[in-house]
Amino acid sequence: MSVNAVEPVKVAVIFYSATGNVTTLARQIAESAEKAGAEVRLRRVAELAPQAAIDSNPAWAENIKAIAEIPEATHDDVEWADALLFGSPTRFGNVTSQLKQFLDTLGPLWFQGKLADKVYSGFASASGKHGGNESTLLALYNSFHHFGGIVVAPGYANEALFANASPYGVSHWNGSDIDETTLTAASAQAERVVATAAALKAGRAAAVA
Repeated sequence: MSVNAVEPVKVAVIFYSATGNVTTLARQIAESAEKAGAEVRLRRVAELAPQAAIDSNPAWAENIKAIAEIPEATHDDVEWADALLFGSPTRFGNVTSQLKQFLDTLGPLWFQGKLADKVYSGFASASGKHGGNESTLLALYNSFHHFGGIVVAPGYANEALFANASPYGVSHWNGSDIDETTLTAASAQAERVVATAAALKAGRAAAVA
């Protein structure tokens, strides 16, 4: 699936990851969106946990090092984007405090109407098979509704998304490494977001032409 717009769709992939699973999904989504013709910014939100907590978990400390080269998300990234995909691990069935803190700072953009009419979607990861991925994504989508955003969940729109069996957003649990079914679904979700955003962008351009 490719984008044939006069101007490429601008996609921001903004995520928080502790031990690296959401990082893997974010990189897959960003790469797939770019292959679909979008201009992409991959961004991480700031870490809020104390260093002692990070150091207590080798996987957490390693992921911090692995994502150090990825720029931190800013308000400019959100305002710039036509479409945004947010990723979070689940914390007691909810969005992590790190990602939520970033979302909570977007009030000035919301007040100016600069969050409205963009395409939004989400992805998640949990440590257990029934660890709260769906409730985390639904909680994340509450913010998108308040933004006045256009939520584009993967649903069961194609075979790859049906195989992942996650209609609210691509998700993973730590029973094993992220498999090809999940990565393929992440790509399909990115393509669906880009295609929808491209259609909206083209329609709006035609309406004012």
